[in-house]
Amino acid sequence: MAGQWRLGDRVVNRMGFGSMRLTVRRDRELAVRVLRRAVELGVDHIDTAAFYFSPGGILDGEAGEVRYAAELIRDGLRPYPEGLFIATKVGPDRLPDGSWGEAVTAGRLRRQVEENLRRLGVETLDLVNLRIVRPAEPEEVAERFKALAAMRSEGLIRNLGLSNVRWEHVEAARGIAPVVCVQNAFAVDLRRHLELLRKCGEQKIAFVPFFTIAGADREGGPVPRAAREAGSEREARPEQETGTVQGTRPEQERGTVQETGTVREAATVPEAATVPEAATVRGTGSEVGPGAEWRIAAARGVTGHQVRLAWTLQQGAHVLAIPGTGDVAHLEENVAAGALRLTAEEMAEMDQRR
Repeated sequence: MAGQWRLGDRVVNRMGFGSMRLTVRRDRELAVRVLRRAVELGVDHIDTAAFYFSPGGILDGEAGEVRYAAELIRDGLRPYPEGLFIATKVGPDRLPDGSWGEAVTAGRLRRQVEENLRRLGVETLDLVNLRIVRPAEPEEVAERFKALAAMRSEGLIRNLGLSNVRWEHVEAARGIAPVVCVQNAFAVDLRRHLELLRKCGEQKIAFVPFFTIAGADREGGPVPRAAREAGSEREARPEQETGTVQGTRPEQERGTVQETGTVREAATVPEAATVPEAATVRGTGSEVGPGAEWRIAAARGVTGHQVRLAWTLQQGAHVLAIPGTGDVAHLEENVAAGALRLTAEEMAEMDQRR
């Protein structure tokens, strides 16, 4: 594994698991196998949200069940192993028809917390991250955070964090209750929040990036159905962390944190480390020139995805990875990346990757 970090009142392994991709259309038992295998491999930090679900009848216009990641976690892992830490999020309001809103009042936030409690089958949530969707001033974020802090005082929540925020939001929230982690988009080719990552490290706040593998490709358009069903982090973009199944991300349209880049079709990236040195890597945010991760991967006998994860973890001991997948082999590959250490030269080469 990649070492450990204190996440609020628990110490967790830095290589965790994101559950969003468990909800795409596939065998339910496969999703459960992935979860159980993750725990077997030592993963003790699982990230989820009540709005991680597949809206039946939305994907490709076909009918289907509504599948919730939190319920898969509950059904697959209860009774929960000792030491398992489950982080969830509130803020985005996703309806079963796939449409979106945002919970900004104390009442709506409470309903979301209660939904997470019910779907996970617990009495207390280990960690709740307040995710900001639309532009918000620090005072507005603080007001919502107060509502969660009140529920923390009631014993419904143990730890609080923030997602999709700026540093001034973190400062405003810290004046109300401890902020144990920040979740923002971050990858080798998506470094808008590098300074925020560093500030979190200075304050001993965990930084938990999403889009670590997919990177800037997450700004692209819809992913083909075959890719969605393949089980990797490139499959469904059901929210772009909070968007629609078709790939729209609310914060991309009107959010607090906007990513830059052109919209493009998703491309297939080889899984194996066999990319020639002069190859152009598409779909990972580099549309021109060679991708450093694939050259390093070929030399090290690993995959480009593993190199991206290793680079991310080496940004600081407080950085925790939560790559998601619906495939057991890909899960094992991701966890193995926690033991991969890039040399100073390799890190420098990756740092030049934009």
